[in-house]
Amino acid sequence: MRRSAALKMLFHDRSTALGSIAGVIAIIFLVGQQLTVFFGLLSYMSILVDKSGADIWIKTRNTDNFNAAGTIPVSYRDRIMGVRGIQWTEPVVIGAGLLKLQNGNYQAVQIFGTRRPRLAGGPSYFYEGSLEGLMDGEGVTVDRLDLPLLNYPSIGDIFEVNEKRVRVKGITQNMRSFNGTVLYTNLEKARELANMPMDRCSNLLVKVQEGVDVTDMALLLKRILPKADAVSSRELSRQTKLYYLQNTGIGFSFGFTTLVGTLVGVVVIALTMYTNVLNKIQDYAVLRALGARRKDILYIVFMQTMYIAAIGILLGFTLLSLFLTFTRDGSLPSYMPWWVPPVHAMFTIFLCLLGSVIAMRRAVHIEPATAFR
Repeated sequence: MRRSAALKMLFHDRSTALGSIAGVIAIIFLVGQQLTVFFGLLSYMSILVDKSGADIWIKTRNTDNFNAAGTIPVSYRDRIMGVRGIQWTEPVVIGAGLLKLQNGNYQAVQIFGTRRPRLAGGPSYFYEGSLEGLMDGEGVTVDRLDLPLLNYPSIGDIFEVNEKRVRVKGITQNMRSFNGTVLYTNLEKARELANMPMDRCSNLLVKVQEGVDVTDMALLLKRILPKADAVSSRELSRQTKLYYLQNTGIGFSFGFTTLVGTLVGVVVIALTMYTNVLNKIQDYAVLRALGARRKDILYIVFMQTMYIAAIGILLGFTLLSLFLTFTRDGSLPSYMPWWVPPVHAMFTIFLCLLGSVIAMRRAVHIEPATAFR
C-alpha cells in the first residue's frame, strides 16, 4: 500500500519527478563518462607492461617509470636463466624517435624492440598483419588509431625513423601508449634506431614457470642482480600509473570534473525532492489526518527516492553503455573495469538519499491540521 502510494504521488507531478530523474542521470553519465576516460588513460600509461606477457621486469634501480629507465647489460640474461623456476627471459629495447612522413613532416614515436624469434612483449592485437611481420629486419608496426597522424600508411610502406629506413609490416589494434605512437620492431632494428650498444638493453622480461611465486622470484632476482631492480609486472604497472598521476595534472583534472558532476546531480536531486514535498504538503497532511504515522510518511519519501534512483540509474547506464560502444576502438580512450558500475550505482543511491534528507525532514514534520487550512 505504501509503495503504491509513493509511486502514485511521485508521478502525480511529472515535471518534478522527471527533474529528479534527470539529476540521477547526470550523476551516472557525467561521472561515469569521466571515469571511463580516466581508466582509459590509465590503461594507456602501462599498456607496454600489461600486454608484455611477462611476470617480472628487470630494470635499472631507483626508477618508478619504465619509460624513463636507463640501460642494463644483456649478460644479466645468462644469470637469470640459471635460476630454477625461470621459463624464459628476453631483452627489450625502449627508445624514442622521429618518424619522417611522406609529406616531409615528423611525428614523435616510441620504439619498442623485442628479440627474435620469440618476440616476447610484442603486440598481441592486430588490425592488419601479424606478429611474424617483425621477423623482417626492417619490419615495424603502427597502430590503427595513429593512422591519421601518419597519413594512413599501408602494409609495405617505407618510412624513415631517426634517418634510418623502416617498413610497415603490421597495423596493431588498440596498442597505443600514453606517450603516443608506438613502433614495435625487432631487437636489432630497435638498437639501430635508438643508437644502443649491442651489449645493452632497456629491460629484461622474465616469465616464471607455473606454480612459482612471482613476488618471491622477484626478491631472489634482486639479490642475484645487485645493480638492477626486479619488479613484478603488476607492481611496475602500478608504479608507472602512479608516476604519471603524481607528475601530471590528470588526477586533479579528472577528480575536479567528477566532483563538479556529482555536485550538480546532488543539487538537482535535493532541490527537486524538496520542491516535490512542498507541492504535496496537503497530500502528506491528508495522509497524517487519515492515521498515517510519521514513519509511514518517511517510508513514502524514501521509496520515492529509490524509484527515482532506480529509473535514473537504468537510463544513465544505458546512455553510458552507448558512449562506450561509440568510443570503442576510437581515438578517445575509454575503458571501464567490471567493478566500477556496481560501485558507481551504490554511490549514486547514497547521493540520492543524501539529497533527499532535507525533503524527508520537511515531510515528517507536517502536521495533520495542515489538511484543513
